[in-house]
Parts: sequence; C-alpha cells; structure tokens
Amino acid sequence: MSVIASLKLVEFKPETSQGRIFMRRRKLADKIDQQINLASDPAYAPTKIVTVTDSEGNQQRKEVAKRIKRWWVANSDGTVQLTVRYGSKPLELAKGKNAIQCSDTNEISMVLGKVKEAVLNGELDAMLETVTVVGRKAKRA
Repeated sequence: MSVIASLKLVEFKPETSQGRIFMRRRKLADKIDQQINLASDPAYAPTKIVTVTDSEGNQQRKEVAKRIKRWWVANSDGTVQLTVRYGSKPLELAKGKNAIQCSDTNEISMVLGKVKEAVLNGELDAMLETVTVVGRKAKRA
C-alpha cells in the first residue's frame, strides 16, 4: 500500500468559499473583540505598520497606534448607550432601535460578549445584509 493511498484525501474548500456572510461575521466579531478590549482597558491601542517617506525620499516602515472609536456614549444620568457598528454604520438591532442601554460602563464588556455570541450564531445576518452593499458605485460624469 502506498503512502498517499493510506491518507484520507478530500477536496480543498476554504471557509471563504462558503459565502460572504462568514467573512462578515468574522469581521464584526473581530471589531467586537477590539471594543471589549477597549472597554476593559482604556489605554488599549492596537498597532499597525505604515510606510513613511522622509524628506530625502527614503521609505521606512513604522509601527503606529490604530485609531479606534468607542461604540458607546455615557449619558448624564450614568447610563451608557452602546451601538453595534459594521464599518461606520450602526446596525438596527430591532425596528427603529440601534442602541443597547447599559446601566454603567462596567456592563459594556458583558453586553458585547453576548452580542459577539449572537453574531457567531448568525442572529445578526439579516442586519448585516441590509447594511452592506455589494457592488461598485457608479462613476459620475
């Protein structure tokens, strides 16, 4: 018996071939993870690598902090309103409602964890479909 014949051979199907919705779920889950880290540590700043050109024309790669916007706002009465965003657009979680009210800032991480679980289970797929527009914008003359 040959070595190759002893192995279990299958057709290669990467997860991205299953559809765009899996990529959208993963993207939103990653952004929720960033917000959880930001809620638990206000000094949290992930980094990215950018190419900077100096005055002499030399290019150097430099690590800089990413700019992350908070998804929540603290109200004057102590409550916190949290929006879940896909890109720059807030998701409409229910008809006419796009925010979650929390009692205080300590509750944000727990709520975001529940939202992440809902995203990975596919509960927000319909909202993701309405927010994302597939295709190219028409060129203006």
